[in-house]
Amino acid sequence: MHLKVDVIVTAGPLVTRAAKEATVTIPIVMAQDPDPVGNGFVASLARPGGNITGLSRIAPELSGKQMELLKEIVPMLSRVAVFGTSTRPGNGLALREVELAAGAFGVKLQYLDILSPKDIVTAFEAAVRERADGALWFVTGSIGNPHRKKIADLAMSSRLPVIYFQRADVEDGGLMSYAVNVVDLHRRAATYVDKILKGAKSAELPVEQATKFEFIINLKAAKHIGLTIPPQVLARADRVIK
Repeated sequence: MHLKVDVIVTAGPLVTRAAKEATVTIPIVMAQDPDPVGNGFVASLARPGGNITGLSRIAPELSGKQMELLKEIVPMLSRVAVFGTSTRPGNGLALREVELAAGAFGVKLQYLDILSPKDIVTAFEAAVRERADGALWFVTGSIGNPHRKKIADLAMSSRLPVIYFQRADVEDGGLMSYAVNVVDLHRRAATYVDKILKGAKSAELPVEQATKFEFIINLKAAKHIGLTIPPQVLARADRVIK
């Protein structure tokens, strides 16, 4: 590291890994990470033990809440397709949480692995073929983000209610998202920087989990697939796109 910086702030696991490989002495603050322990960045959330600390997107209740919302808008929900990317950091942890939620709600899961954009269409076709009643979308990064509009269109043409974990997916035409408030995580990352600059050791600063979430509904998408969102669900939304 030639810039002699005091703290490095990262915005995702790929950047955190690059920073980790570059230095073992300069404190690194993760603004967000899906699985800090699984990714090998910290020894534990309570005692990171190295030069990395910060915020985690881990929220055990997130999958359960997403499943609950799907169940509320699709009362006869019995089979849920889970679109994920097995090579994405945090995918395994997210899937385990979904499996627990599925067991609690008595639904069967169909996992569909999307490793490249060319897998998106075939994954939707498989979900329709297996008669999924709803779906969870966990595909992000270069595989999912550039194709949000296409994904939303596929969900609508498949008449498949999909809940996403990024608000941008809904802003680009998706049905609904229940997600960690990433802006809040980035804001909280600043408090870590402040503490470290005042002498705190990153090894001793516990990694904090997400505490704020946001629920967004796109009524245009709901109308397109002939879905009526119950009033009690609409009332809980932080934002409704009409």
